[in-house]
Amino acid sequence: MSPFERYLSLWVALCIVAGVMLGHLLPGLFATIAAAEIAQVNLPVAGLVWLMIIPMLLKIDFGALGRVREHWRGVGVTLFINWAVKPFSMALLGSLFIGHLFAPWLSSAQIPSYLAGLILLAAAPCTAMVFVWSNLCEGEPHYTLSQVALNDVIMVFAFAPLVGLLLGVASIVVPWATLLISVVLYIVVPVIVAQLWRRALLATGPAALQRTQQVLQPVSLVALLTTLVLLFGFQGEQIIAQPLVIVLLAVPILIQVYLNAGLAYWLSRRFGVAWCVAAPVALIGASNFFELAVAAAISLFGLNSGAALATVVGVLVEVPVMLSVVYLVKASRGWYEAGPAVSADIRKEAQA
Repeated sequence: MSPFERYLSLWVALCIVAGVMLGHLLPGLFATIAAAEIAQVNLPVAGLVWLMIIPMLLKIDFGALGRVREHWRGVGVTLFINWAVKPFSMALLGSLFIGHLFAPWLSSAQIPSYLAGLILLAAAPCTAMVFVWSNLCEGEPHYTLSQVALNDVIMVFAFAPLVGLLLGVASIVVPWATLLISVVLYIVVPVIVAQLWRRALLATGPAALQRTQQVLQPVSLVALLTTLVLLFGFQGEQIIAQPLVIVLLAVPILIQVYLNAGLAYWLSRRFGVAWCVAAPVALIGASNFFELAVAAAISLFGLNSGAALATVVGVLVEVPVMLSVVYLVKASRGWYEAGPAVSADIRKEAQA
């Protein structure tokens, strides 16, 4: 690892502080940047996401995607966590903390709205940023791409019924424009660009691809840090104006992230999933598609609602918390691969 990568946590902390301060000192500038959006999808952030994920997508050989079926256990664990555990665990945690334990410090009129925002956040599995987390923990890129594509397809059909069930309402207005534009911007277009670029580089030899990936690696991390400054800058005023509410809403989100990441990681170990797949399984199981959640909260409850604020808190904690999950899965690789089911598979591969 380069010194820049080794101290990534320090740069993240500095960017969080810089983002909050700049957002407070220059609210007009960040308001202008935030307004550059289509269907609640911020275009400058989308551009930075491209810079983050295209270098990772360059690693993917579409001819090898057929091998993903070898990782069917990892796919099963992720689907179970994303669709059968995460939304319901968030509903339970939200009711416990926001509806009961923290209720004396919150506006009673806003509590149902806060709960709705937390549920919206948990019901949408992460899309673009998963590529960043998977790359940082050396996850299997073909599995990551396939799992994200599968989650996107399921989300089109399951998001509205699932949220409707948990919120107890008959009909949920899904911001389809946000959902479709996000999938196109964060998945379809970057995949096409990366594959065309990959083919052009390979036409001149494998060394050209390797050199390009080495050059782009720091660009990807700088884009991640710039995104962090923007996201915290957009919410600088909110953080300073409502620090206690932000902290209280962050508690169930943090517990849910670590709970679902830990459960996904443990189940993967129990079922003998290779570590290079289990790492992104834990990350996909824990992270959220906050762009969709924020748009849905605004369309259902309004821009200044508790639901919108709850989803924004999800944005604030996403990057630093997911980086901590990356660190934990990397640090625990030895423990993971010592598991009976995993070590048995490793021995079989070595014998083959």
